[in-house]
Amino acid sequence: MKKVGNRFAISVIIFLLWASPFALVLAETGGLAAGLDYERARWHPIHFKPAIDTATNEQCLECHQAILDRKVKEQSPAGIKSENSLAWYQTLEVYKGEQETFHRRHLVTPLAKRLMNLQCHFCHQGNDLHEEAPIPPNQENADFTLRKTVNPETTCLKCHGKYNYQVMGLPGHWDEIREMMANNCLICHQAIRTHRHQVTYLNAEEIEKAGQENSDSYYGCHGGRQWYQMTYPYPRHPWPGQEKDVPEWAKNRPTASEARFQVK
Repeated sequence: MKKVGNRFAISVIIFLLWASPFALVLAETGGLAAGLDYERARWHPIHFKPAIDTATNEQCLECHQAILDRKVKEQSPAGIKSENSLAWYQTLEVYKGEQETFHRRHLVTPLAKRLMNLQCHFCHQGNDLHEEAPIPPNQENADFTLRKTVNPETTCLKCHGKYNYQVMGLPGHWDEIREMMANNCLICHQAIRTHRHQVTYLNAEEIEKAGQENSDSYYGCHGGRQWYQMTYPYPRHPWPGQEKDVPEWAKNRPTASEARFQVK
C-alpha cells in the first residue's frame, strides 16, 4: 500500500511540473482562458469537433500564444551559433531573414503572410483525450495508444510531398534539370495544371505572382522543403485543353479539393 501511495505521489508531482506552464498561461490570459484551470481548458469544446473547425487563430492564441513567442536558440548545444549556419529553408532565394521556428514560418513571417492563409485548425483537428496515454506511462496503462494530434498525411503533404518528376515526365529532379528548364516552372505550367492553389489555406494570386518572380517560390514547397518520401495525390481540377484520356497514375485522383478547403 505504501509503495502504491509513493508511486501516486510521484505521478502527481510529475504531472504538476509538466502542466504548470499551461496553467500559468491560462492564469495570465483572458477570454476563453479566463476562469479555466488546465483540466477544464483541455476539455473545452473548442478542442473537438465540430467547434474546432470554426475556431479562429485569435481564439487559439489566447492560450497558446507562447507557440509564436518562442525564438530559435542563438546557439546549438554543440556551440554553433544560428547566425553562422543556414537552416534548410534559408538555402532558397525566396526566404529572407533569420532562422525562425516552425509555427512562425507558417503563420507570421513575411513570406507566410504573403503566400499562406493558414489557420491553426488546418493542422490541429483535435484529439480524443480518452485515447491519450496517461502521464507518466507505466505497465498498468500499457493498453493506451498514443494518437497523432496532427496527421501529416492530410496536412503537411498537401505542400511538402516528394517532388514527383517521374509523373511530370521530367528527366530528373528539379535541382538537377532546373538550368535546362531555364529555372522556370511556368514553361510547362502556363498551359498544364492551370487551376492551382485555389484553396482557402493559400493566397493563390500571390503565389502565382511569386512563381513568376522566382521559381524557388514553387520549388520551395514542392520539393525544396520535401519532408516525406511519398507524393501527395493532388486533385486534378479540369483545365482548358486537358487531355480526355486520364493517365494510369491519375485514375484514382480526386477531381476537386476537399469541401472544407474550397474557395466559395
